[in-house]
Amino acid sequence: MGGVFRLIYVKICWTHCTRISLRKWEGLSMDSKSVRFLEWAREIQALAQTENHYAKDDFSRERCRRLMEIAAAMIGEIAGIDSQALTNAFNSQIGYATPKIDVRAAVFRDRKLLLVRERIDGGWTMPGGWADVGDAPSKAAEREVWEEAGFHVKARKLIGVYDANRMNPMEVFHAFKIVFLCEIVDGEARTSSETSEVAFFGADEMPEKFSGERTTARHVADAFAAFRNPEWPTIFD
Repeated sequence: MGGVFRLIYVKICWTHCTRISLRKWEGLSMDSKSVRFLEWAREIQALAQTENHYAKDDFSRERCRRLMEIAAAMIGEIAGIDSQALTNAFNSQIGYATPKIDVRAAVFRDRKLLLVRERIDGGWTMPGGWADVGDAPSKAAEREVWEEAGFHVKARKLIGVYDANRMNPMEVFHAFKIVFLCEIVDGEARTSSETSEVAFFGADEMPEKFSGERTTARHVADAFAAFRNPEWPTIFD
C-alpha cells in the first residue's frame, strides 16, 4: 500500500439519523512508513477498545483510554486531523472491536449503472453507506438507494464482499464493503441531503471523480460483470 491517499475519515453511526463525520479532503502524500504507522495506530485503538470492554477496574480503563489517545495522536500527526476529535470518536466505540460494514447497491437501467454525487466532496458513488445495528445487509442497501436516489429496489444477487482495509484510501476504522446487484421496483430519480445529483452511466461513460473509497473502479467493473453474466460468481477478499 502506498502512493497518494485522497481521503482519511472517521464516520461513526450513533443511530439511523445521527452521524458524526470527520474528513480530510486535501491530497495526502503517504510513504510506506506512514502507512505502517496508520495500521499500527488502528490496531492499538482496536486492542484498547477490546481491552476496555473487559477491564475490571478504573486503572485498566484509564490505560485503555490513554492508548486510544496515543493512537489518535499518531493518526492526527500523520494525516493532519484533529487528534481530540479522533480521541472522542475512538472513546465512543464500545464492546469488542470488529470491522464496520459498508453496503452498496449496483442498480442498472438500460444497461447503465446508477451513481449519486456526494455533496461532501463532489465525487460519484453507488448508493450506500454504513449498515445500522439491526439491519439485514440487503435491506440496508435497498434503503440507501431510496434515501439517496429516490428508487425502490430489490437486492437480487451478492456481487462481492471486499476488505476496505486493503484499498486506498485507507480508513481509520477497518471495514468490509458488501455490494449487491439490485433491480428497480419503482420510483424516480431525486437527490437528498447527502446527494446533489443522480444519474446512470454506461461502462464507457464513468465520471472522472469517484467519492473516496465508497466506490472504486474495481467495484464498478465487478458490478457490470455481474449484471452482464447471470453466472458471474460472487467476489470476495
